[in-house]
Amino acid sequence: MSHPDITAVKSYLLGLQDRIGAALETEDGKEKFRDDAWERPEGGGGKSRALADGAVFEQAGVNFSHVHGKNLPPSASAHRPELAGRSFQALGMSLVIHPRNPYVPTSHCNVRFFIAEKAGAEPVWWFGGGFDLTPYYGFEEDAIHWHRTAKSACDPFGANIYPRFKKWCDEYFFLKHRNEPRGIGGLFFDDFNEKNFEHAFGFMQSVGDHYLPAYLPIVQKRKATPYGERERDFQLYRRGRYVEFNLVYDRGTLFGLQSGGRTESILMSLPPLVKWRYDWRPAPGTPEAKLYDTFLKPRDWLATEAT
Repeated sequence: MSHPDITAVKSYLLGLQDRIGAALETEDGKEKFRDDAWERPEGGGGKSRALADGAVFEQAGVNFSHVHGKNLPPSASAHRPELAGRSFQALGMSLVIHPRNPYVPTSHCNVRFFIAEKAGAEPVWWFGGGFDLTPYYGFEEDAIHWHRTAKSACDPFGANIYPRFKKWCDEYFFLKHRNEPRGIGGLFFDDFNEKNFEHAFGFMQSVGDHYLPAYLPIVQKRKATPYGERERDFQLYRRGRYVEFNLVYDRGTLFGLQSGGRTESILMSLPPLVKWRYDWRPAPGTPEAKLYDTFLKPRDWLATEAT
């Protein structure tokens, strides 16, 4: 395999952060991102960008980090015990968008690179990331568009990539204690170093580059949809599932906290307002019940498109 070019990865991720931030500011039309550079005492740092109380986005975070250290944290070495004791560098761009209108779905994207090194041994490296969509009120055409764009990101890299990483996404973003998925999925991949560095880096870039074409058309279509207290209440209730997943299962949250990352940046993924209710269920036949009955089920959305 060709040797990893960390400088190229960092340049791409910072550029992606800037491009996505600029597009979201334009779409919101009211608020701007606040830039917040930070340093990690153990090594490295990052740049967090936060937008709050916008016209379209109630809260949005688009973060870049580049951290390094002498030992990988447990969340990174648990499934790769042979890496224990190696020094590491981790670079990533991650975002979570919590829209104001309940008809606009929450979205998440993350692309990242890890490299673990030890004197006298070949470096071990991989890419990871993906994007997924969490609607409150589902629309089939939005789900099809989201997955069609995800497939377009994967197609140049092999016919098996989209179905493989779509399945991984469905399995990863699943709340076991609720026995339900977080949303309608998308792509998730990790430990990706197929063929050589250029190929694997190219795939990571394709995923990052397809996020805005996947998400912005949905925002533009739904952001002016009228809504009332009922829809807002359901949105805040469903946001609770997002909190539960991020705090219980999310690898990025665990890695960030265990590696001494900046807590404010790590927990920026959490929504600004949220509700929980004891043993609540939607009434049958309601739009809220449709989310559970139609959208929070494993489904081949592109097969739906073909019929």
